[in-house]
Amino acid sequence: MTRWSMVADLRRCVGCQTCTASCKHANATPPGVQWRRVLDVEVGEYPDVQRAFVPMGCQHCDEPACLPVCPTTATRKRADGIVTIDYDLCIGCAYCTVACPYQARSKAPAGAFAYGAQPIDNEAVRDDEARREVSTKCTFCVERIDNGIARGQKPGVDPDATPACVNACIAEALAFGDLEDPQSNVSRLLEKNQHFRINEELGTGPGFYYLWDRKP
Repeated sequence: MTRWSMVADLRRCVGCQTCTASCKHANATPPGVQWRRVLDVEVGEYPDVQRAFVPMGCQHCDEPACLPVCPTTATRKRADGIVTIDYDLCIGCAYCTVACPYQARSKAPAGAFAYGAQPIDNEAVRDDEARREVSTKCTFCVERIDNGIARGQKPGVDPDATPACVNACIAEALAFGDLEDPQSNVSRLLEKNQHFRINEELGTGPGFYYLWDRKP
């Protein structure tokens, strides 16, 4: 059984927002919608205060809080752990948006573009009406993963079968792979480093791990 997961090394992330930009480009998300964002936070107590950059997005949970509240079964979880949305079934009620403890879901209104009510040339080509007025979120670039596997590539190793944000990260702070494979890149990173998951106490079982120091 495969369990796709993502790892962010907080020691390496420089807050450049390249992952945010690459996600927006790869998925053509409308203005105001960011599936991958980076939080700028301060940690510690004065005078020992440090700055940390925390990549955020859908956590692809084992027990997604967004799934049971969906009245149309538009939100689903695949056997490999990826949480998806069927836009044909979504009615835009936003129950999932409210239920998500990671603020990972967005709903874009129809007709909203970067410079008003009319799209620029790039937006006109890439705008998808199926993703307007419905809930949208990070999917771990599931199409890239599935197409890459079909061509015999390995997610987490081959760029075409790995999420766009991971490929674009200039500091190599993001990693993606199969958590069930002890030899995968994510499994090796978690074995060697201390890590945590956000809001893990809620029982959601996030599939996004954060590294903060090497194990003793």
